[in-house]
Formats: sequence, structure tokens, C-alpha cells
Amino acid sequence: MSALPVSARPRSVFDGLEERLEDLRSSGLYREFTPCSYLAEQPGHAMHRGARVQVWCTNDYLGMSQNVQVMDAQIASTLRHGTGNGGSRNIAGTSEAHVALETRLAAWHGKPRALIFTSGYVANFETLTTLLAAVPDMVVFSDSLNHRSLIEGIRASKNRRRIFPHNDIDALDEMLGQYPAEQPKLIVFESVYSMDGDIAPIAEICDLAERHHAMTYLDETHAIGVNGPSGAGICEEIGEHRPTFVQGVFGKAIGTTGGYVAGPDTALDYVRSHAPGFIFTTTIPRSSLDATQRSLDVIQGPAGAELRLKLRENAALMRSLLREARIDFIDAPTHLVPVLVPGGERVKRISRRLLDEYGIYVQPINFPSVAKGGERFRVTVAPFRTRADIEGFVRALRACLDDLR
Repeated sequence: MSALPVSARPRSVFDGLEERLEDLRSSGLYREFTPCSYLAEQPGHAMHRGARVQVWCTNDYLGMSQNVQVMDAQIASTLRHGTGNGGSRNIAGTSEAHVALETRLAAWHGKPRALIFTSGYVANFETLTTLLAAVPDMVVFSDSLNHRSLIEGIRASKNRRRIFPHNDIDALDEMLGQYPAEQPKLIVFESVYSMDGDIAPIAEICDLAERHHAMTYLDETHAIGVNGPSGAGICEEIGEHRPTFVQGVFGKAIGTTGGYVAGPDTALDYVRSHAPGFIFTTTIPRSSLDATQRSLDVIQGPAGAELRLKLRENAALMRSLLREARIDFIDAPTHLVPVLVPGGERVKRISRRLLDEYGIYVQPINFPSVAKGGERFRVTVAPFRTRADIEGFVRALRACLDDLR
């Protein structure tokens, strides 16, 4: 039997996807992934296609994923407990380490309870969708620059939502005032916004929450480990304890994997009992949690304070050298250094040249992560970076910018 001519074949539901992918490529928005395997003996370096490169865009802010104490803790735990738990939290997947770490996290943030999730994204999405579904008349007020995990967690619910301009206290006040005191309300925002490196007016937002009888959900992802006397985030740094919920992660400054939410006992017990992404997924292995505990030992102690100080000093040096080199950047008050390189194709070409010619990997950030015309590199300067490293990075970037105007 002869094959049907192409024109007579049934149309696949996926036939239009290649065209849409081509649209992404032609618009410069197609995402390229750069494979890099980190080298534990050379912090800040990775192997890329057989060559050693420097990585300047990692979220491993303190270098804890290559900390010897942390690695030793994970290796020892793996040898004792194996590589995985083999179950979800409610079926053979809850270890003593889960319980101990959740207790520690709750105390760290001054909350009655904490829940560990497989990632920060899952922590945000599952907590928000579950709580909003439980209180369908709750109105959600979301900062316009919130992370995608917060946005999707809110969108997945049928609750009324209001988007307020980024960090705009007056606009948020006006929006909250449009609803009666008895109307359930939740303000969702971040402490440190990673693309601009700026900080939310947390105390002022908490003041509004009290005045308008609202709850607050604060994502401290990019401040955990980096800010505060013990690394608990911006709230600890400014002495603010009022946020109802605090979310954090292990996969950035702590250097392991996973995320968590700390907050009221009853609310998080409800999430524990109803969130599909908490109940129906294999949980984090014990070895990773033991490594997280050891990382927290370091971060919360004198060594952690020294790492945070060096991180801030390196970020300040990077900003100073960028200024001297006349390279545009956002002068943010955090450890993040957003370097502005407008133009979707331009930022990608400069990123590729830095990698190919200078052995420097820094990921181009473009739409939809940032607005068109606001393309940039989000540069991080870990504590182990030397002045010579930073000077070399700035020289290479200046050369690429001059050649690819």
C-alpha cells in the first residue's frame, strides 16, 4: 500500500510549533543554553566544551556549593543513607532531616512552622495556589516585577488580583483602600528583585498591611544567606518580623537544592495536607538536606559573616571599576550588579564573544525576563573573586562593547 501524499496526511497538533520556534529565533528571543560543569576545586570555574571558563552569573552567591564542609556532609550522608529517599513526603519520603530542618527554618524566621519543597518555584506556586483556592474571596495584590513563580501561583487561582507598580507604596495604599476591612487580602512581593538588584520597602508594606487588615507573602529568595546578621534575609537585617509568610531557597546562597515557606502553623498545615506539588512528588534526598544543614552552620556563624562582607566588598569594587570603564549598570544596593547592554541580538553577541575569546561566561538576559530595550547581564561577584579577576572581567567586557557597538 503506497504512502499518502504529504498534502493528504492528517495535520498534527504540533505542526505549528516549528513556525513559532522560528519566530522566536528570528526575533532574537530563542533561549540558548550554555552547558557548564562546575569545578569544585576551582570555585567560580566550569568546564564548557572541553575548556575551562569563568562563570560570572551564578546564583551560588557565597560559593557554598563548593564549600568543603558542605560537600563532605553530603558525601558522608550519601554513604550512610543512599542517593535518594524513594518516596513522597507522605509515603516513606520524610526523613528525620526533613523534620529537623523545617524546625530550624521556622525558628530562623521566627515563625511557627516551615515546609520544605523541591524548589523555590514549587514552594511559591504550591503555597499560593493552595491557600488562594481555600479562601476564594481573598484579593491578591502583586508587585509588577514579581518572579514568575509568584505570578503563576496567583494566575492559577480564580481570586481577584490587582497588580501595583513596582515598589509603589502610594499606589498599593490606594488599591487596598478600595476594599472593606473585612475583605481578605494578601500582598505578594519580594525583598530583593534580582533583575534590578533593588530592595522592597518591606516595613512600609507591612504598615499598609496592618492598616488595611491584609496578610503578606514575602519572597526572600535572593537575600537568604546574603543579608542579615545570620543570613536570614532583609527582614532580619532591618529587624522586621511582620510578614505573614516568608519564602526562601537552598539553591542559591545556601548552595544545595530545594525551597521552603515559613509562616502560620494552621495555614502551612493546610498546605501540607492539600498541595499536590508537596504531596505527590518524590522529595529531596536526605544527603542534600544534611548538606543544607551544614551550609546553614557555616552561613549562620562567623565564617558566614565574613563571606557576606567579602561579597559586598566585591560587588562595590565591580561597580567602581565599571564606572571607571564607562560601562552602564544599575547602581543597586545589593550584591547583584545588573550591567545594561540594550539590544537582544547585541547582548547575545557580546555574551558569545566573552565566552569564545575570553573564557568568561555571563548569560544574556532579555525579554520576557526584562523589558525590550532593557537587556542586560546580571553579574555576581562571589567572595572568592580577586581584584585581578574583577579587573580582567571589566577589561574583557569593555573590549567587547567597543567592538560590537
